[in-house]
Amino acid sequence: MSAVLAIHGGAGTMRRAAMNPEIEASFNAGLRAVLRAGHAVLAGGGSALDAVTAAVMALEDDPQFNAGRGAVYTSAGRHELDAAVMDGRTRAAGAVAGILGPRNPILAARAVMERSEHVLLIREGAMAFLREQDLTWEEPAYFHTEQRWEALQIELERRRSAAADERDDAAKHGTVGAVACDAAGNLAAATSTGGMTGKAPGRVGDCPIIGAGTWAENATCAVSATGHGEFFIRWAAAHEIASRMRYGGEALAAAAEAVVAELEAVGGSGGLIAVDNAGNVALPFNSAGMYRGRIGTDGVAWTGIYREELQAG
Repeated sequence: MSAVLAIHGGAGTMRRAAMNPEIEASFNAGLRAVLRAGHAVLAGGGSALDAVTAAVMALEDDPQFNAGRGAVYTSAGRHELDAAVMDGRTRAAGAVAGILGPRNPILAARAVMERSEHVLLIREGAMAFLREQDLTWEEPAYFHTEQRWEALQIELERRRSAAADERDDAAKHGTVGAVACDAAGNLAAATSTGGMTGKAPGRVGDCPIIGAGTWAENATCAVSATGHGEFFIRWAAAHEIASRMRYGGEALAAAAEAVVAELEAVGGSGGLIAVDNAGNVALPFNSAGMYRGRIGTDGVAWTGIYREELQAG
């Protein structure tokens, strides 16, 4: 079986008017580097679980994306990071919410999955558990970027002035994620996020909610979502795709596109990436764009941002 990896850097893309060739090239270069990090695991005979972990770690380390080092701020001017991982072989899953300190939140989620009896740990309880794990820690300043701080000030001013202008995708949401099918046909998914710019302290979106923003089971598919998390939670979006495949006999692409269309109809903007156990990939979104990419056994990285076809690089 051919191994395949797909990634997203969030549906929170910049407006086309603000994009220029240099910025676009930087995003695509970042996506390609992430794809190659995950592909190196698969090419070496590694598991889908290790591949999605490596890919999301690379996304968390790149300040261009809203996770880890590039995470957005809450309305209180702090970072609260969420992450989740799921192994399609066993449906083992781990997630964290509202944490700050571990350099790579996806490793924190994996620690919950592999070293605890729980699935989801939050805030102080999660932090107490994680301090006992072998993780790399960073001070809050590590997670600061001027771009995200400025975005928070713009959003707070918009609220103070009661501006009716619709926020663009980059302000409303942004998440990173990866899904993979390895050479043995095993699936895995991983997702990580800083949430929405100016979110209320304590707000948790779909990312760490298993079945909403993250899902993996070998029998159907692996999914990582990005978008307006409240809608993805209410529609159990990731699990809905698996259910359409399992009970309705739908193909991956049809199921994924139907769920994204249904979300759009009720005001849920965003997108997702998905892969099935035959190595088929789906990358649907209903927002202006979605940072995304895929790579197969040939090692060619395909990336895109807006509605155009993916480009090899």
